[in-house]
Amino acid sequence: MNDGGGLRWPQLAAIGLVVGLVSWLGWRLYLNAGHLLGPASWVSAVMIVAMAVLVIGAGLPVRRFLRGEARKPLSPIRAARTLVLAQAAALTGSAVFGWYAAQVAHTLADLDLPGYRSLLWRLLALSVASLVLAAAGMLTQRMCRVDGPDDRDHR
Repeated sequence: MNDGGGLRWPQLAAIGLVVGLVSWLGWRLYLNAGHLLGPASWVSAVMIVAMAVLVIGAGLPVRRFLRGEARKPLSPIRAARTLVLAQAAALTGSAVFGWYAAQVAHTLADLDLPGYRSLLWRLLALSVASLVLAAAGMLTQRMCRVDGPDDRDHR
């Protein structure tokens, strides 16, 4: 992707925006039918952050190996799988952010409804957690980057 450059932040922003707009429209139709937003859990936010920590943890051995600090060899398959995990986390984080951001927008519009104030805080926590997951994916992708000989000379 991107001539070997991996994912970029503008791509993630575009995914978050598209998912957010589609979600906002879907939620608008659902809410116009007389329904309310569903519950959101603090546990979900904690789990998303835990996934972010695991993604970064998976990237650390690759980073150590590439820097020459590893004590044992690293399988190329493991490194490739770590890169795929990192990119999947970044894409998932941006899409989940769009999903929850659409709900935040609807919650802000109907803040006078009972229970929507506490729901807003949970949805904001989920939005931030999904951004943390996207950032963890991008950081881990960077940890997996192998610079060519020409790139090292320019840095």
